[in-house]
Amino acid sequence: MNLPPKPETTLTLLITSAHWALSLALFFSILFSLCYSARQEYSALMTVFTIMGLSLVFCLGISFLLDNWKSVPPAQSPGIPLGGKGLMLSNSLHRNETVVVLLNGASQPLGPRVTALPGQPMIYLESVNAGFDLPSIPFRDDTPWFLKSLSIDIRLNAGMFQEKYSKSLLSFLIYAGSLIFLLCSLGNVIKFSAWPLANLFLGILAFRGILSFCSFINTPEMQEIISSFVKGIIPLDFAVPFMFLSAGLLLHLYSFLIFIIKRRSGNDA
Repeated sequence: MNLPPKPETTLTLLITSAHWALSLALFFSILFSLCYSARQEYSALMTVFTIMGLSLVFCLGISFLLDNWKSVPPAQSPGIPLGGKGLMLSNSLHRNETVVVLLNGASQPLGPRVTALPGQPMIYLESVNAGFDLPSIPFRDDTPWFLKSLSIDIRLNAGMFQEKYSKSLLSFLIYAGSLIFLLCSLGNVIKFSAWPLANLFLGILAFRGILSFCSFINTPEMQEIISSFVKGIIPLDFAVPFMFLSAGLLLHLYSFLIFIIKRRSGNDA
């Protein structure tokens, strides 16, 4: 068992992190832009078109750079062995958790091993069939639930962006553009309260809901349900962007009606 060469591994990690950062930066940049526009009382129409244009160019440019960066040939070096005799398996984030030592290394992963459980004596096993059940690896994860769920949704959203870009440029533009249009329609949420901090908190909750909604409707189960409804009407690839556009149009229409009502109330006064 060998690992890829170190330069290639580092490059892969950087590209994966950049995809996650792109997804996170898209949501936060639109959120802060809407908050700033609300405080400065800029024109809503100008704000929406400006944020949409800049966000779409940003997503397309970063995705293009990452796709070309991925094609950079790795350094010509042999694979790095996974480990020799005495290889230790543990969760590096926690020092006081279960540790498994493979006495023969990765060459015999099911062979003899020593298991160290917290607060218990070390256990020697001839093989994994010796009748002792180990907890799954990683053995424990103390990450708070809300951070774990956020990281999962960001990773899924980043993977969807990458999948759409790999399929075709048109598919990427339709998906990213419709999602950005939906996010920009939440400008009325940013103006709900007279307190800027409260508006920012409400915006974070709204954007978190959109991120969870994206992950939910892109699951294989929901894709099967959606395909059964839209079969023969529109292609499945356009079903999710159509939902984004429909929701965005309804929210923009709601914001426009509120603007008309406030303007008429001001004129009557």
